[in-house]
Amino acid sequence: MPCILRNGQKIPTIDDLDERYGIKGAKILLRIDINSPIEPETGKILDDSRIRAHSVTVRELAERGAAVVIMSHQGRPGGDDFVSLGEHAKLLEKYVGVPVKFIDDVIGPAARKEIKDLRPGEILLLDNTRLVSEEIIEATPEKHAKSIFVQRLAPLFNYYINDAFATAHRSQPSIVGFPLVLPSAAGRVMEKELSALAKLYRREERPRVFVLGGGKVHDTLRILEHLHANQIADRILLTGLIAELFIVAKGLDIGEKNRRILETKGILPLIPRARRLLLRGLPVETPIDFKTLVDNEVRVESLGNIQGIIRDIGPQTIRVYTEFMKEARLIVMRGPAGVIEDPRFREGSLELVKAALSSNAYVIVGGGHLNAIIAELGAQNRPNLHVSTGGGALLLFLAGEDLPGLVALSMSAKKFFPEL
Repeated sequence: MPCILRNGQKIPTIDDLDERYGIKGAKILLRIDINSPIEPETGKILDDSRIRAHSVTVRELAERGAAVVIMSHQGRPGGDDFVSLGEHAKLLEKYVGVPVKFIDDVIGPAARKEIKDLRPGEILLLDNTRLVSEEIIEATPEKHAKSIFVQRLAPLFNYYINDAFATAHRSQPSIVGFPLVLPSAAGRVMEKELSALAKLYRREERPRVFVLGGGKVHDTLRILEHLHANQIADRILLTGLIAELFIVAKGLDIGEKNRRILETKGILPLIPRARRLLLRGLPVETPIDFKTLVDNEVRVESLGNIQGIIRDIGPQTIRVYTEFMKEARLIVMRGPAGVIEDPRFREGSLELVKAALSSNAYVIVGGGHLNAIIAELGAQNRPNLHVSTGGGALLLFLAGEDLPGLVALSMSAKKFFPEL
């Protein structure tokens, strides 16, 4: 069954590709996203969760008899995390359970020879795609299809599979160029992401509760505007800086210290946008108490009498938000409720995640901080939970924007899967 996007367009899956063209004996170019946090001094990979996630797709393709060539990026040129993928290959081999070859080349003669010589069932990881200068360029799928990157590699393959939802918001050759010249499909990670996010647009998945926090206020405000314009959310529970913005927009007092912080971060000019959403009936809730810091002393202070600097939501807010989540059919969580790096201010985020998981709702969690809490609770494999691999891609999807990687796959479907 193909993945169906919110605009009704369809993207083939691995199963569709196999049924239409046949995978056994084919040579497949697989785009994944194993961009990982790196310890600058040692080059050690600090979090291999994305490598683990993509190993499922890699293993399946190899077991189906395909020759699998993998590409991914890591960091940006000039950054401390801009490194070769040699260590990634070792970890990928560990999780796939069969040998993974690696070559420190992407589109040069050495890489092309390795690709040509690769046999069915074998796996090859190319080096960091951003070693190719064209990979830094944002352009249309049509332009990237004509790039040297695509023109050098595409003739060596039968099919292209994009499993990198986390980079679907980029319009770069490894993401949008190949689908226009090769029959293409979504990998298992991509398929899982799209299947989970499709629940946002199903009528039966109501009530829908969004729990939005963190420090990316401009981005979260865009999400709120999209949710309201399309009547997607039944209730929105705000935490973090976005909650403080809406409290101020209501004309309530968060204390002079916190107002100054919002001013310093350039958030106060967003008050008119927040107020317009409130006047138009955005179904939003804001905290009624907070954990604050006063001279390094942690206090619980109620709204209207805040002396300290806000660091987390308070116990009353946790109780109220927990009640809202009990009746939800779908819960989407993005961004922590407090300054989660400090153990004193983890409780809000931790308790909200627990409340979501104990409800009867299907839960979608996005954002590194909340993902870490899920791992801490050992809840990654719960059947009613989807932990998104996407950061910027998830954010833009929730904000209603078309993701170039998905657009390119839907364009490919029209060309190579006319029956869908």
